[in-house]
Amino acid sequence: MTTQGKTHPNAQYGLLTSIAGEAGVSLSTVSKVVHRHRDVGAVTRARVEELLALHGYVREWERDPAIPRQIIAVFRDLSGPYTLEVVRGIVDAAGELGIHVVTGTTSRRSISQWIEECVALGAAGLIIVISMLTEEDQRRIVEQRLPVVLVDPLSAPTLDIPSIGVTNWSGAKDAVEHLLECGHTRIGMVAGRSHSLTGAARLHGYRAALEEAGIAYDPAIVRSTDFDFDQALAASLQIFRSDQPPTAVFAASDAQALGVLEAARQKGLGVPDDLAVMSFDDTLVAAMACPPLSAVRQPFEELGHEATRVLMQVAEGRPPASPRIELATKLVLRTSTSGRRRVSTP
Repeated sequence: MTTQGKTHPNAQYGLLTSIAGEAGVSLSTVSKVVHRHRDVGAVTRARVEELLALHGYVREWERDPAIPRQIIAVFRDLSGPYTLEVVRGIVDAAGELGIHVVTGTTSRRSISQWIEECVALGAAGLIIVISMLTEEDQRRIVEQRLPVVLVDPLSAPTLDIPSIGVTNWSGAKDAVEHLLECGHTRIGMVAGRSHSLTGAARLHGYRAALEEAGIAYDPAIVRSTDFDFDQALAASLQIFRSDQPPTAVFAASDAQALGVLEAARQKGLGVPDDLAVMSFDDTLVAAMACPPLSAVRQPFEELGHEATRVLMQVAEGRPPASPRIELATKLVLRTSTSGRRRVSTP
């Protein structure tokens, strides 16, 4: 006899797969029975329940209360400053609720495989950070009512899957308006990829601030990259080679802002006297940069708490009040934008 919570996750996945084989049904049907969904025939349900009991399978919510619950948090990678801040927020929030967090990435395991892992573990649910859900993944999540919450999804999910982010558009607009107040009218941007909801919103906020100030958008001083240091470095060097280089640059993330700073160093530009640099994120590296970065602060702790809270709410069968939750950002000013004011010619 085996009991969930005492066996390895792979063994749990194998157990449910074995039960599906014995019952002559799909793994998704077994999952529906496990989660007591109503769209399974009475005969099939009885057979699966019989096999679950025979093998000693214990549902997550039927466990001994002394056994901590689990959630899974999946990221594209665990290398960037943004990722580490979000991990910390989720882990801290889960710890307050007595929940264990299993973390992983999509570099070697797909979202669909993580969904299978969630079922196999009997986890309360899955938090997916900065990932692209396929239509098949979304269909399965919705049809099987799997508790899933998305944080900064790359594309807009179905309204049946809750997502959490920040006010990217207004935060970016605030950042550029600050640079305008400092006297800059030639403002470049190292933006995120246009296919990313987050990247697109920050670029639109940048353009909105320029438009309100009566400044024409110039694609020659705007480059889109991943939220990545190396790509931002190369993009910034291209921007600085333009006929009219900017006197200020807004970067869509801290990692990209560090690339801008390195490009400025290589070109012999002093920050902030020759070039003002504004970032978005305000992770721990922003304050430790040289010079310290002015940035749009994301409320990472609140983001982690909200993602965990909504996930547990969905796991208990209570849908959130809104399918999309946006948390407010805040402008944090430091040395990278506080040099002598540069008035440039449009």
